[in-house]
Order: sequence, then structure tokens, then C-alpha cells
Amino acid sequence: MSDRQVPTIYPETQFYWDGAKEGKLLLQRCKKTGEVYYPPRPFCPGTGSRDIEIFEASGKGRLYSYVINQMPAPGYEPPFVVAVVMLEEGVKMLTNIVGCPPDPAALELDMPLELTFEMRGDVAVPQFKPAGDAT
Repeated sequence: MSDRQVPTIYPETQFYWDGAKEGKLLLQRCKKTGEVYYPPRPFCPGTGSRDIEIFEASGKGRLYSYVINQMPAPGYEPPFVVAVVMLEEGVKMLTNIVGCPPDPAALELDMPLELTFEMRGDVAVPQFKPAGDAT
């Protein structure tokens, strides 16, 4: 079991964490405008509408930005990568990059990434790794 913090799950985000436990990244979309958004919330941030739908994301993205953290954090051994991933669905997600060295030589902006999960107790936390990586 990981010694990393377990996210707090609220009723409004239960669907997201249930999906992650099944190996799915679930996003939301406004039915009125088609706007996809993240992080999960019970209304569209663009319109305020509660007429939304939940759908399964592709699990693919590209490295948009990152930092290599050199400071200790609970459950993380520095250095580690904190990144913004642009999902194929057009929204950005703050996450970690795993499966590659925390080195600028290994982290190319716009590199293709794919979804993976880290178990923290009984909670699956979405993270990303280089596409095609077997880890």
C-alpha cells in the first residue's frame, strides 16, 4: 500500500473515483454547449448548467507543462514530476508523470502520454506515463 495521501471523496466526485477504480477516466460535458471540463463538479463552469453528462475519456494526452519537484512531499521521494497534461478531449489535468526519469531530457513537451493508475488503499489515482511504455 502506498504511503501517499488518499484523496477526499465527496458525493459530487464519487462517480469519478468509482470510474478510476474500474480503470476509467470519467469526464463531464455540458449538454447545452458540449464543453468538456475537469475537475469534476455538478455543474458546467462555463454556463452554470446542471444539465451535464458523464463520459469515458480516451486516456490519451500530451505533456503540456511540467516541473521536476526537488522538495520532499508526503509519500513522494524527490525528484518527481508534477505535470499538466492536455487530454485528447481538450481539457488540462494536473497529475504526475510516471514511468520515465524525472529529467528534462526524458520529458519532451507535447510528448504523447497514456493513462495509468496508482492504487492508494482502495482508491485508484489517475496518472500518466509515456505512450507505449510497458510500466
